[in-house]
This record gives sequence, C-alpha cells and structure tokens, in this order.
Amino acid sequence: MAITHEDPTTLVLIETRGSVRIITINRPHKRNCVNGPTARALYQAFLDFETDSTASVAVLTGAGGNFSAGADLAAIQNQDDANPLSSDWPDTLPGPIGPMGPTRMTLSKPVIAAISGFAVAGGLELALWCDIRIVDTTAILGVFCRLRGVPLIDGGTIRLPDVVGRGVAMDLMLTGRAVKAQEALRIKLATCYPSSYETVSETNALEQAVALAETLAKHPQICMRGDRLSTHFSRPIREAMLKEFELGMESLTSGEFMQSIAQFFAKKETARL
Repeated sequence: MAITHEDPTTLVLIETRGSVRIITINRPHKRNCVNGPTARALYQAFLDFETDSTASVAVLTGAGGNFSAGADLAAIQNQDDANPLSSDWPDTLPGPIGPMGPTRMTLSKPVIAAISGFAVAGGLELALWCDIRIVDTTAILGVFCRLRGVPLIDGGTIRLPDVVGRGVAMDLMLTGRAVKAQEALRIKLATCYPSSYETVSETNALEQAVALAETLAKHPQICMRGDRLSTHFSRPIREAMLKEFELGMESLTSGEFMQSIAQFFAKKETARL
C-alpha cells in the first residue's frame, strides 16, 4: 500500500482566541483519523496548552466536517506512521502519550470537544477524554471499531460507562451502533450550548464550544480548576486503562484482528474498482 507523506506541521492546527485555545485535527481526507505523527502532534499541543498561563480552556475539534473517525488503520502497516502503543506509564503529571495522543494526560484546565460529523472508535475515546462534549445536528458517535475487530484501547471502556452508565455503555460497546446527535443528548453522552439535553442545536459545534469556553474562562479559575481536578482524581484511571490496554493488545496481536483488517482493506479496494 502506498504511503502518502504529510507535512507533520499541519496535522494539528492551533488557534488562540483570547484565553481559549482551539486545537484542530487536520486530516480531513481521512475523516481526521489519527496516526502516530498526529497523536504526537496532539499530545504536544495539549502539553503546550497546559503550560501556557495565558490559555484557560481548550477546544478540541476536527477539520472538514468530522471530529475524528478514530485510529488510522492504514498506519499499522508502516512503523513510522503507527500509533504509540506502550504500557509504560510513569506516575507523573500530566501523563504520557496514548495511542490517540493526549488520552493518558490529566490536565489542570478544562477541555471541550466540539463534535461535528463522526466521533467514532478512537475518535469517541478522544471525545470521552474531554470534560464536555458539544454536538450539532451532523454529529454521529459510536464504537464503530466493534465492526472491524479493533478494541477500545485508549480509555473508552472506562470513560464511556462513567459518562452514560454501565447499561448504556454496554449497549454501545457491544453493538457498535451509531448514535446520532439527538440520542447523544438524551443519554447524556453529549450536550449543546446553551446547555440542553432536549434539542440539538442548529449552531455549528465549534461555535457552541468556543462560546462555552469563553464563559468558563471568565469563572474564578483556581476554584473551578480545583473542583474539576478533584473529580478526575476521585477515581484512579491509570490502573484501569493499563488493564484495558493489556486486554486490547491481546486482541491486536490475535489472528482475528489481522483477518478483520485484511477484509476491511480488501472491501475498500474492491469499492474503488
């Protein structure tokens, strides 16, 4: 398979609006799938956000109408493009890089996901890492990797039940079905701004998220960040994610996974003909 070389400096775009930092995954031709270079760029972007005293709230989004369709499965065939896969997790903040980039980080400041289009598989894991998920009418969320034999390996099995409850999480994780924006509001997987679990906003998710971020940036920061961080520390996630990673690696090294991926790419190639 031919490898398309991309400019690593454009994989993630950074924009500053006052005290709001907008971080955009910029691989629209791949529905913002994340490969190794993109994961590293995302990690660095959030590391810079964390250490920048002028930035109070971050918004994570995707270019070209999609949030992220997950890990780039084509990257597994090229070592330079492969996502980071390591069980090395030193017990120091803000935390190490994860397969999707920042998903093992614990930041001191809030992050909002602005979801238009697909936020599925690893893309859903990225969204779940964020503190708040904002959707618009185009949003589609789901554990689509279930259909490809690809495990949730970056916090999805831990964070999804925390957000929507074990029963709903099991439904989504085992079926791999699509969750459109209105249902995402109903099951409290996402919201709109101004806050609503009733009606999906027609306003673009990024515009909503930036408005919310600007509101959060006006709050007394020490108090807000302390309450937020206390919530993150109320449940040790490191050990749970390491167990998830161990089980996921068993799946990734299995014959079932390689067969599923081969079938996936064979179907894509046939569709091109």
